[in-house]
Amino acid sequence: MSLIGQSVTIIGAGVAGLAAARALALRGAKVTVLEQADAIREVGAGLQISPNGACVLRALGLQAGLEAASTRAEAVQLIDGPTGDPVARLDLARLRPGQGYHFLHRADLIALLLNGAQEAGATVRLLSRINSVDLSGARPVVALETGERIETPLLIGADGLHSKTRTALNGAEQPFFTNQVAWRAVIPCESGAAPVAEVHMGPGRHLVSYPLRDGSLRNIVAVEERQKWAEESWSLRDDPMDLRLAFEGFSPRVRDWLDRVEDPWLWGLFRHTVAGNWVKPMGQGGAAILGDAAHPTLPFLAQGASMGLEDAWVLAHSLATHDTVAAALSAYQTLRKPRTTRIVAAANANARAYHLSGLPRLIGHTGLRLLGRLSPGAMVARFDWLYDHDVTQIP
Repeated sequence: MSLIGQSVTIIGAGVAGLAAARALALRGAKVTVLEQADAIREVGAGLQISPNGACVLRALGLQAGLEAASTRAEAVQLIDGPTGDPVARLDLARLRPGQGYHFLHRADLIALLLNGAQEAGATVRLLSRINSVDLSGARPVVALETGERIETPLLIGADGLHSKTRTALNGAEQPFFTNQVAWRAVIPCESGAAPVAEVHMGPGRHLVSYPLRDGSLRNIVAVEERQKWAEESWSLRDDPMDLRLAFEGFSPRVRDWLDRVEDPWLWGLFRHTVAGNWVKPMGQGGAAILGDAAHPTLPFLAQGASMGLEDAWVLAHSLATHDTVAAALSAYQTLRKPRTTRIVAAANANARAYHLSGLPRLIGHTGLRLLGRLSPGAMVARFDWLYDHDVTQIP
């Protein structure tokens, strides 16, 4: 069906929401993005865009902006956290020279997507906090906390972990605490740092770090298993001493980084199910969810942003290539749900592998060392199903 002049309302101006806004606006849709904040800003932290996400940005005409804002990753280095000894290295640049693995600041990606959405004609409405989403009538209705009600033919919920659109589609759900917490921080980077993602693994904890913004900054994500609960929020601060104590048994390299952390963010890691229902065709329109609203994932495969980009492209493509909204929404869920379910499961498995202790840790690290020496290509090939997937080639 033609999207020219089609009104679409998107809730949330994050990665998935803004990517969907550009993808739909480029196809002629009249897109309005509702954002609760008073300005488009992101908590300062890094993220990774793997080839499956980069191909979406390229198809959206944002390749040059991605290259300008990011650093191309050369490798992933697995390291024994306490000793600092190398375990295995995945040489991405050598083994996959045609693919792009990118490190970039989250704020830079949001700025790229925001400019892209607005350039394509999308409108972003700030200070639009959602009170409720009603999918019981012929069209979706969004109620704002100001009392305003917005009826829209097409509603896209890119409203994150606590999505009201997901609740309207599936009812209330209760995620469970994984007994893991994560800290995020950005520090000045040492000169000459290689564009490598380092994964420092230890019993019950691990730390990932890589350079940002041409090596001027270093991103840190540190995860610890513990019983003490922490809120599932991106806006909690923590005492840097708690972070340092959690990793006091790690190598001097890691401890030096953490000594320079001044004001880390802390969030509890909760496991959510992939949503049962992603879409709802309605009498005069329909609704869909994407990104974290559909498939919140633990941060152990660095796929949150790339999955949201994939969702945005597939949803826009489905709406543009099917005769009805109902057919388009059904195709979107059919294409996306199995893949994102597999990615979420793989991220869960990585969490266990990073935190081994005792004999399983010895066996696991020995196996990784042998595989890295004898068949480094096989280590990279393990995730070809993930990184080689290009949603922009869907017919």
